[in-house]
Amino acid sequence: MSLHGAFTAVPARQVFARPQPSSPLPSISQTTKAVDTSQTEKPRREWPEPVRQYVQRAFAQENHLPDVSRQEMETKLKEIIAESASSNTLHETDWANLLLPQQVIQAGRAASAIPKPMPTNAHWGNAFPSVSAQETNASANGVISKKRKSSEWENSQQAQPPWRNTNDRNVLEDRISYPDKRQRNDSPGKGTSKSQYHLDSRKKRFEDSKSRDALPVQPASAKADTVMEDGPVVGQCQDLEKKYFRLTAAPNALLVRPLHVLEKTLEFLKKKWRKDGNYSYICDQFKSLRQDLTVQHIKNEFTVNVYEIHARIALEKGDLGEYNQCQTQLRALYSQNLGGHPTEFKAYRILYFIHTCNRTDMNDMLADLTAAEKKDVAVKHALDARSALALGNFHKFFQLYLGTPNMGAYLMDMFVGRERLAALSNICLSYKMDVKLRFITEELGFESDDESARFICEHSGQAFLEERDDGVRLLTGKASNYFEPAKQAAFRRVDIKGQI
Repeated sequence: MSLHGAFTAVPARQVFARPQPSSPLPSISQTTKAVDTSQTEKPRREWPEPVRQYVQRAFAQENHLPDVSRQEMETKLKEIIAESASSNTLHETDWANLLLPQQVIQAGRAASAIPKPMPTNAHWGNAFPSVSAQETNASANGVISKKRKSSEWENSQQAQPPWRNTNDRNVLEDRISYPDKRQRNDSPGKGTSKSQYHLDSRKKRFEDSKSRDALPVQPASAKADTVMEDGPVVGQCQDLEKKYFRLTAAPNALLVRPLHVLEKTLEFLKKKWRKDGNYSYICDQFKSLRQDLTVQHIKNEFTVNVYEIHARIALEKGDLGEYNQCQTQLRALYSQNLGGHPTEFKAYRILYFIHTCNRTDMNDMLADLTAAEKKDVAVKHALDARSALALGNFHKFFQLYLGTPNMGAYLMDMFVGRERLAALSNICLSYKMDVKLRFITEELGFESDDESARFICEHSGQAFLEERDDGVRLLTGKASNYFEPAKQAAFRRVDIKGQI
C-alpha cells in the first residue's frame, strides 16, 4: 500500500526563532519599560529667566577666578539654586545682584583664613599666662598627645605646665618625671635619717607652693586686645553700601562695618528710600545692616531704630515675612528697655493677629498688656477694632479703619476686603429690599461710589446693580446668599507666611 497520499512533506525549519507577525507588536519587556518610563519620568521644570541669566554669568566668569575650580563652582551653584527653590524664593531673590558662586567661595575662604586668637587658659586661670589649656592637658603626665601635629609645638618649648615653672626642688614632679634625678640630688645624704629627709621634702614642697601662689597675676589690661574665639567681631569695613549674603563661615572683620559706619549707612539708606523707593535694593541693604549689627553683638537704641525703620518699610510694601523677622527681634530688644516705640508695634501685632485669625496668641498678648499700654492711642484703636469684629459691629469697624493711626492701615488693608465681604453678605441677608449704593459706600468704608461698585463687580455681582433715577441701587433681595461662598473662601485663604 502506498503512503504518498497519507501525508504531505514539509521542509524542516532551519531556525527556532518565533515567526514575526506581519504587524510587529511590542514585547512584554518593552511594554513594561515604556510604562515604567512614563510613570517615573517627571515633567521638566521651567526655571525663571533671572536664574538662567545668573547661571550664564557664573560660567562666563569661570576663567576670571582661576583659584576656584569648575567643580567647586558648579557644586556651590547647585547649592544656591537648590536652597532658593526649597524656600520658594526663586522669584523673590535678586539674582541680578546676587554674589556669584565663585565670589561666595572666595568670601568663605577669606573668612576661614583669618588667624584665630589663642584661647585663654581657663583651666589654670591667669596665674600662668604662658601656658595654654591644650598644652596643660596634653602634658599633665609629662606626655604630649599624639593627636596633635608636631608643628603646633615648635614654638612652645618654653611653655611648661604649672608644676614645671618652679625649680628642680619640686619633689612630687621629680618623682614622676625625673626618678634618676631624685635619687641623685634629693636622696638622703650621709648622717641624714629617713624621717629627717621626709621632713625636709615636705618643707620644700610647702615653700614651692608658696612661691607659686606669689607669682604675679596677669592684669586685665594685658589681654584687653585679645578677642575670644566665640566673641563678637569688630568690624573694619568703611563702605556705606554692602550687599547681603547669607554667612556660610565665620564672619570676616574686613567685610563687617563698625557702628559709626552703620550710623552713616542708615542715614544714607533713608535718603535713598525717599528718593528712589526701590524696595528690593533697600530690603537687601537693611538685611546687610542688620547682619553687621548681629555679628558684632550691638544691641542699643540704634539697633532698635534700624529694625523699626525696616519693619515700617516692609509694612508699606506688604512684605509680611520681612516685617515679622523685624517684629520678632524688636520684641527681644524692647524687653531690654533699649528705647524705641514699643506701643506702636504692639498695636501692629494686634492687627496682625486679627489678620491671621490667631486667637491663641491674641489672648496671650491681651493678658500681657498693662493699663498704661491700653490707653495708648494706637493700642486702643487696635483693641477697639478687635472688639468691633468680635461683636459683629461692622459699622464701627469700618469707621475705625478710616481713622487708623501710624501705619496700621497697611495691616488692615490685608484683611479689610475679607471683612467687607462678610459685611456685604450680612447686608444682603438682612435687607430684603434694595439699598442705595451710597449706603454700601458709607457702611463698608469705601472712599467713593465707584470704588464700592468696582468691589461688587470684582466678585461678579454686577447683575445685582441697577441704575435708577435716584442713583444706583444694590438688589439685596436677589443677592441674599450670593456673596456667602466668596466670604467663606476669603476666610479660608489667610496668609500666615512668617507668622510670629
